Amino acid sequence: MKKFFLHAILIFIAISMALPFFLMFLISLSGNENVFADYKNINLSIFAYKNVFHSIPVVKYFLNSLIVAFFTTLGQVAIAALAGYGFARTAFKGREVLFFIIILTMMVPPQVNIVPLFFIMSKLGWINTYQAMIVPGIFGGFGVFMMRQYFLGFSKELEDASKLDGCNVFQTFYKVALPCALPAVATLSIFTFVTTWNSFMWPLIVTNTESMRTLAVGLTIFKSSFREITMWGELMACSCICSIPVILIFVFGKKYLINNPLSGAIKE
Repeated sequence: MKKFFLHAILIFIAISMALPFFLMFLISLSGNENVFADYKNINLSIFAYKNVFHSIPVVKYFLNSLIVAFFTTLGQVAIAALAGYGFARTAFKGREVLFFIIILTMMVPPQVNIVPLFFIMSKLGWINTYQAMIVPGIFGGFGVFMMRQYFLGFSKELEDASKLDGCNVFQTFYKVALPCALPAVATLSIFTFVTTWNSFMWPLIVTNTESMRTLAVGLTIFKSSFREITMWGELMACSCICSIPVILIFVFGKKYLINNPLSGAIKE
């Protein structure tokens, strides 16, 4: 009986979370602009998707978002893994103080950094470039903290064995520690990619041409272009396109999110 109620609750939660996505997809296929006023007469068609591709450069927006999210994720994971391993497995003067400063940066609201970051990007001549959208995002205290916590549980036996084989610190990191940290790396990659993909404020501030807009910014500007009637079909079609990479990331990376990130270092 307990299992029945537990399964019923889980099914209810799953349906509740999936229902908005189903409605979004259903509305995107509706050929009726007044879908909420006349929801009984919904004609399924792909007209909304065709109209979106003809109305805005959605492919360009998609590629911009993909480029920014991919390189931001790659950079943040690389830096966080190196820094996390250094804080966890090497001893140097001022290590605790430096790590405390990194933790403090996680408590600062992102809005506080917008003005100084924009000033720096302007001085570097990076306004309306990929660099402005990528470089600030590859440095994050959360990633360093997460990787450090993983490497604190890294097997001392594996580390000593690699040293006996003649590996230095960097060789131990990328030949032994990093492969064992795949669950933590994958989890951080998913979080970073999704966060960057959904980012709106920073890409809006540092871009000023249509060719450099990301999908999140383009979707908002597309919505603001409606005057008297909101074209819900087109709006939901664009939202579905925006959701595809995020859904795929979670589908293929879910096993890393539910597995213990500290598992796999040693197999008995």
